[in-house]
Amino acid sequence: MKTKLKLLLLLSFFALSLMTSCQDEVVDITTAEESEAIAANSELAVLIEATSTKDGSMDNIIDRASCLTVGLPITVSVHGLEIKIDSTEDYKIIAALFKEFDYDYSDLEIFFPITVTTSNFTEITIESKAALIELAQECRGENEDDDDIECIDFQYPISFSVYDTRFQAIDVVTIESDRAMYRFIHRVREGEVFASLNFPVTMVLGDGTTIEVNNNLALRNAMREAKNACDEDDDNDYGDTDFTKERLDNLLQTCPWVVYEFERNEDDLRDKYREYAVVFKAENIVQVRTRGGDTLTGTWSTRVTDNGALIKLEFDTLVDFSLEWFVYDLEYGRIKLYQAGGNRVILKKNCDIVFDYTKESIENYLQECYWRVERLNVEGVDNENEYIGTPLKFYTENLVKLRINGELVEGTYLVTAVDTGFMLQIAFEGRPNLNLEWLITFLEPGLIKLENDSNKMVLKRHCPELDGDLKYIDALLIVGDWEVAKYQDGDVDKTSDYSNFTLNFMVSGRVTATDLEANVINGSWLAYRYEGVFLGMHFEETEPFTVLNHRWRVKEVSTTRIELKDLSASGAVERILVLEKRN
Repeated sequence: MKTKLKLLLLLSFFALSLMTSCQDEVVDITTAEESEAIAANSELAVLIEATSTKDGSMDNIIDRASCLTVGLPITVSVHGLEIKIDSTEDYKIIAALFKEFDYDYSDLEIFFPITVTTSNFTEITIESKAALIELAQECRGENEDDDDIECIDFQYPISFSVYDTRFQAIDVVTIESDRAMYRFIHRVREGEVFASLNFPVTMVLGDGTTIEVNNNLALRNAMREAKNACDEDDDNDYGDTDFTKERLDNLLQTCPWVVYEFERNEDDLRDKYREYAVVFKAENIVQVRTRGGDTLTGTWSTRVTDNGALIKLEFDTLVDFSLEWFVYDLEYGRIKLYQAGGNRVILKKNCDIVFDYTKESIENYLQECYWRVERLNVEGVDNENEYIGTPLKFYTENLVKLRINGELVEGTYLVTAVDTGFMLQIAFEGRPNLNLEWLITFLEPGLIKLENDSNKMVLKRHCPELDGDLKYIDALLIVGDWEVAKYQDGDVDKTSDYSNFTLNFMVSGRVTATDLEANVINGSWLAYRYEGVFLGMHFEETEPFTVLNHRWRVKEVSTTRIELKDLSASGAVERILVLEKRN
C-alpha cells in the first residue's frame, strides 16, 4: 500500500514534469549512481538468486530430493492404500501412515507420469520411478548444504529500475513471485540487464516477522545473516522431526504459545480452549492462561526417541492437556501435537502476548495510542457500528476520552486486580454499552479482548502517526472540499442521491456533509489499518448518509480521488464509494 501511494504521487509529479518538458522540448532523464546498480555476479546478486531459488524440501517424503518439487495433484499408494494428493497438507497423511504402521519409503508407490519443477523453475515430465531417482541424484544429499536460502523471503511485489549502459533509467520492472525474481536476477548476473532495486524492500524471516531494508548493503547483510539462521528441514520425511531435545526445549521457551486447535478423544474442543495462552518456563514449569484470565500451573518435559519427539504435560485441574503428546509437525512459529485415539493440538507462537502483566503495565499500555472499538456485543446485540470513527484515548489520572464528531467526550476508567486477573471499568455519561466492568481476557500489542457475563468488547490500537499510509490519507482528506463521485450498491447506481452535498473532513475527526441550502449532517471519520487500509465513517441518522456508515476498504488513492469498496466475506465487491476533490 505504501509503495502504491508513493508511486501515485510520483506519477502525478512525473506527468506534470513531462508536460513542462514537452513545452520546452527538453526531456529530463534520471541517471542512476553506478554504485546503486546490482553488479553481475556480485555477492548481492548471488544472495538474491539463492533467496528466490525454488525450495523443494516440502515434498521430500514423495521425491526424496530438496531441489525438486512435485506438481500436484498426483496419486500415490502406501502399502496398497491409494491416496490422492491435492495439496501439501496431504503429505501429512503419508507421514501419519509411516509413523503409525512403521511403513517407510519402500511402501510408497507413485502413479506416473508426474511433473516436477527444479530449483531454477524448469518443469520436467517424469515417466517412471527410475527417471525420478536419476533426476533426484543430481540434487544434494539429505541435509547437505545447498545453495538456496530458506530462512528469509522477499515480500512481493517489489520493483527494479532498469538502466542502459550509461546508467540512464529506461524502464521499471515489477516482480510478483520467486519465479519472476529468479529469472530476472539471473539475467542481471549474466550481464544482460543493468538494474537497481527500488527501496524500501520488506523481507520475511523464517519465524514470520518482517524487516524493512532501505539500501543494497542492508539487504545483503539481512540475507547473509539469515542464510544459516534456521533449520531448512532438508531431510526426507515430512515436517521438522530431526531436532534434538535441547533444540526443542529452547524453542518451547522462546515465546508464549496460543492454542489454535484442540481435539481430545475425537471431541472438537477448539471453542473451549482456543486462544488459551501457554508459556513453557525454566525448571519444567508450564502455565496456561484461560480466556477468563485464570492462570493454571503444571509441569512439562520432553524426550526424543527414534520415532520422534514427545512433550509431556501434567496438570492437576487441566486434565485435557495432561498427556504425552507426539510432535507431529514443527513449522515456523507453529507446533502440531497428536496422540493416538483422536488427540490433536496446534499451538502458534506469539511473542507479543503479555503473559505476566501488572496493573501498571496495563495502564501504560492503554495510554500509548488511541484504541478503536473493533467489536462490542452487549446482551447478544452488536453495537460496534456506533463507534465507527470514534476512538478511545486513555490518559493518566484515570481519564478517558471518546472522540465523537470531532468533540472529545470525557469519562473515567479504572484498572483493578481481581482473583481471576484484571478488570477494566469504563464510565461515560450516556454510553451504557461501554459503562461496564470488563475482565481483560487477552492482551497483546495492538489488541485487547474484554468480557463479562454476557458481553464482549475488542479494542485495537490505532497509532496513525507511526503509519506513513495513514498520515498520507489523513493529510489528503483534510485539504479542500470533497464530493461523492460514485456510490453503487450492487448493480444500482445511487450517485445522484449525493449530488447536492459537499464533504469536509477535519483534522479533529469530524466530517460534515453540507447541502445547497447549507444544511449540515455531522459525522465522524477515521483512517486506520487492519489487514489493509480502511476509512471508517459514521454520520448521524439522516438520509442519504446513513448507508455510508461503514468501515470501507481503501482500494485506490490519488491526490484528487479515493476509491472505497465494501467487500463480502468471500471477497466479492458489494458496494463501491468514490470520493473526489471538488475543483
